[in-house]
Amino acid sequence: MIEFRNVTKRYGKTKAVDNISITLPKTGIHCLLGRNGAGKTTFMKLLAGHIEASGGAIKVGSKKISPSRMPENVNFVESGAVQFNMRVSALIDTAAGLQDGFDRGFAMRMLEFFELDGKKKFKQLSFGMKTMLSAIITLANNSDVILLDEPTLGFDAVMRNQFNTLLLESYQAHPRLIIVSTHLIDEIAKVNERLIIIHNGKVLVEAGMDELDEKAYTLSGTAELVMPLLNGLNCIGQTMVGSLVAAHVYDRRITPPHGVSVDSMSLSDFFINTVGGKKNAQ
Repeated sequence: MIEFRNVTKRYGKTKAVDNISITLPKTGIHCLLGRNGAGKTTFMKLLAGHIEASGGAIKVGSKKISPSRMPENVNFVESGAVQFNMRVSALIDTAAGLQDGFDRGFAMRMLEFFELDGKKKFKQLSFGMKTMLSAIITLANNSDVILLDEPTLGFDAVMRNQFNTLLLESYQAHPRLIIVSTHLIDEIAKVNERLIIIHNGKVLVEAGMDELDEKAYTLSGTAELVMPLLNGLNCIGQTMVGSLVAAHVYDRRITPPHGVSVDSMSLSDFFINTVGGKKNAQ
């Protein structure tokens, strides 16, 4: 179990992480969402023990985490991670030799699946293939917690779909906690189990996808019919065109009257309205 208790990280006068308290389970695939500068990478670096918190405490299991006590069972791969300029097959062999429990069979299957040439050196790979190789090496190890920061950066649509396959296969073989930070919201929704949204250094949402499916929806119709329905509901954003309104709700489900439609909200729409819904209201 991972616990953040009143954790703050300051850079000068700026709070990159602002008094976060959150508890995460031992297993599951979590999607970490936030606008640029929201605090996602800082959150991951704190959890990996790469940087010191300005206040509060972080625990992985029973151990308090800091740069002087970095957790051995947490593996963080930042976007654009660089490997030694060795042949791809040699990098896999090296990782297998350094990490107890490294799943070499999984790594080799993934090299074949993604058509990564084991004879090529790291610097000869495209940016996307470099990123994929780093993800494969990370997911093949036996860490209890995997942190992936923008792991599909530089991928085309086919590679992003393949990455989801990689993520699921790794998780099914070795259930653990995997946190993926990404801007490709609706694609990660295909494999994601829980969602964390960070905005201005604070956690706005931490919920399971089943909860979002139930509570996140859009009411559409004339303003005359829709607006009275919002009394007592958490409306996270509105879009108005003339006399018509689409009200985005994150709350209990209601049964609307005739003339008002209820539609599911995509993960990207939920994110946009959660972090900036007030800007859509008119």
